[in-house]
Amino acid sequence: MPARGAADVGEIADRAARKMTKDGIGRMFCLVGIGGRVEGIMKKTQEASNILAIDGCELDCAKNCLQQAGFSEFEHLRVNDLGMEKGQSAPTNENITKIVEKCAGLIS
Repeated sequence: MPARGAADVGEIADRAARKMTKDGIGRMFCLVGIGGRVEGIMKKTQEASNILAIDGCELDCAKNCLQQAGFSEFEHLRVNDLGMEKGQSAPTNENITKIVEKCAGLIS
C-alpha cells in the first residue's frame, strides 16, 4: 500500500499541508503525480508562484522528487529539523500548527 509518509513526521507534514490548503495559505499538489510526470499536475506546479516541499525526515523524499522532475526553485522545510523526531512525534494539533506557522513564513 503506497503511503504519503510512513512515519509520524510524514503524517505531520501531510496534515500541515492539508491545513494550509484548507486555510487558504497555499494549495497542496500530488507529489506522486510529480514523480509520475502527470501532465496536468506538472503544469499546475510549474505555474505556481511559490513551491514549498515539506519533508518529514532527512531522507528528503519531497525535495528529491521535485528536483528529479526538474524543479529547482522552491522552498524546503524538514519537520525533524524543528525538533520533531521520527517515531517519537505524534501528529497533534500543536505539532501541525508549529509546522504550518513555519511554512507560512517561508512562502509569504
